Amino acid sequence: MYNLTERSVVLAVTGSIAIYKAVDLASKLTQAAANVDVVMSPEATRFISPITFRSVTGRRVYWDMWDANSDIVEPHVALARRAEMLVVAPATATVIARLARGLAEEMVSLTALATTAPLLICPAMDSNMFEHAATQENIKILRDRGVHVVGPEVGRLASGQMGRGRLSEVETIIGGIRYLFGVNGDLAAKKVVVSAGGTHEPIDPVRFIGNNSSGKMGFALAEAARDRGARVVLVTGPAALPDPYAIDVVRVQRAVEMRDAVVAHCADAQALIMAAAVADYQPAEAISEKIKRQDREGLTLSLVRTPDVLAEVNARPGLVKVGFAAESQDLLANAAHKLEAKGLDLIAANDITAPHAGFATDTNRVTLIDRSGHQEELPLMSKYEVAWRILDRVAGLLAARTPGNGA
Repeated sequence: MYNLTERSVVLAVTGSIAIYKAVDLASKLTQAAANVDVVMSPEATRFISPITFRSVTGRRVYWDMWDANSDIVEPHVALARRAEMLVVAPATATVIARLARGLAEEMVSLTALATTAPLLICPAMDSNMFEHAATQENIKILRDRGVHVVGPEVGRLASGQMGRGRLSEVETIIGGIRYLFGVNGDLAAKKVVVSAGGTHEPIDPVRFIGNNSSGKMGFALAEAARDRGARVVLVTGPAALPDPYAIDVVRVQRAVEMRDAVVAHCADAQALIMAAAVADYQPAEAISEKIKRQDREGLTLSLVRTPDVLAEVNARPGLVKVGFAAESQDLLANAAHKLEAKGLDLIAANDITAPHAGFATDTNRVTLIDRSGHQEELPLMSKYEVAWRILDRVAGLLAARTPGNGA
């Protein structure tokens, strides 16, 4: 959705056991409203039938460069011109060599040679093949031409060995596609700092004060900012989420660590979006040894306030500041007060008791409030969609502060 909506992606599939991930990739791109045309090498059709890809994309699949009954004349040329991006996943050592040397021996390399669209390749092969000097030279040739390479990853290979050569996960590949589509977006050349997740304030070596924040809203904001061209720094508490593609991730534990990281990265940033649920209090003193239950009838903790992260970046001139107010009562009044008290440009208020909203869900329902007091209530939508709507407002605020725009 959004920067994938109605975009034309040609997915080129080659003969690797990792081809099963390509089916999932084609399906997820189609679900995100991209128009996906699949081309296959002859070797790929020996792993999976073309009808499998047709079933998930709803579009004809091309694999025979000699097909006289094709519905379009010179399919490789037509697809090459239609493509807004050509993605080769999985990309075997053989097809990488063909692409590097400009050979056109089957539908994949033929289409690649005919297109001027951005090219993204996702290598998948045995680790010895990947590390071989010839493969490394071919990848360098492609990188030098501006080809974008995602992966491969270190993991268990088809041979049963561990090594680098495993095809990247589908979400990582989609992150690479979104990143390339967004490089010239409305946040290009802007640095955006996003905070996510909760913080853990230690009581002893095994216990902490925390909350139920999953980090999903902050991660969605970071990905959406990346997809609009921003250089993104994601400062996250201990959220159990993988690092998003092409985003600088700083992982912290405590509120003071989050404060230090956010303040440091905001020094040259244009926008800060504080989606983290930072603990308000921390133990006055952490106990150095694990507290034994049998040693105590009860436990009394002395708590002190944690640093106020937003307050410490308020003095940064020109920084667009967005906050979140996760509330269980008096939602709009509490959010408006926080907006004023923290010197924010925009706040997203969400009722954490509402169904399908708040912590740990994939969806959210928020009301956006700006400095003028204007309120925009958003319907229930995915957290990525909420993030995109928030970034619409951030992009507008940054444009208004750009010299020459009348600000």
